[in-house]
Amino acid sequence: MELRKATRKKAKIRLGLSAVSGAGKTYSAIQIAKGLCGDLGKVAVIDTENGSADLYAHLGNFNVLPLTAPFTPERYIEAIRTCEKAGMEVIIVDSISHEWDGKGGCLEIVESLGGKYQDWAKVTPRHQAFLEAILHSPSHIITTVRRKQDYEMTKDNNGRVKVEKSGLKEITREGFEYELTINLEMDTKHNAWTSKDRTGLFIDKPAFVPSEKTGEIIAKWCEQGEEVFNSVKPGSAWYDKVEQCSTQKELVELYNKNKVEIDTNPLLQQLITNRRSQINGKTLSAA
Repeated sequence: MELRKATRKKAKIRLGLSAVSGAGKTYSAIQIAKGLCGDLGKVAVIDTENGSADLYAHLGNFNVLPLTAPFTPERYIEAIRTCEKAGMEVIIVDSISHEWDGKGGCLEIVESLGGKYQDWAKVTPRHQAFLEAILHSPSHIITTVRRKQDYEMTKDNNGRVKVEKSGLKEITREGFEYELTINLEMDTKHNAWTSKDRTGLFIDKPAFVPSEKTGEIIAKWCEQGEEVFNSVKPGSAWYDKVEQCSTQKELVELYNKNKVEIDTNPLLQQLITNRRSQINGKTLSAA
């Protein structure tokens, strides 16, 4: 074993798009993928949705790998490996829901084994292997997942049991989104917001319609290596510039003078946001 300092290396994105049917998951995934690599010829869609990817052929010359039942974890893994061997820079898995709740998926496999709790000991490693194929792929991975109405049973004041809606639930194993770098939830008007974001690119930002530009922003984040992180460390030129700002007005002036660079660097954005919070805190304390 050897202890070392944490360093930021260039990364491959693991992006999830979650929505009900008809919200534009496939279309949005293709648009983001184009922004990620700049060439749809280097994008592959693993299509489990009965040819839905072909509906967007007018967008460009992306590749399609149809995947039909049985939707076992192993067949998903094989599809991902096929795309990797073909040199695809971005792989869209559309959708992962079938691996969990489709014909031949994990739930059906457990049922075929007897449906007992102990049967999950045989199926969970297979599902985990599917997750590992996504997490360790040398390509960018975009997954889509269906959402459905969830219900819960409650009791009213008279003790009678009633069924109530309890929001939308992703059709995959609980906790999948926590494996991702970014998870975007979408509504039927194609607006997206983040439920999980390790990049900091979309946290606390207004809802937006995913586009090619979204992919370009993510691609810039992925390309940031240790040298970019060094540029905002204490003692760096940028760190000193931001720290020297003692009012909100000075921060705005700094931003306006360096708008292009700041808009393309989430680390600088976060540095400025942190300084703004510090200034606000001092103002409130003084009041």
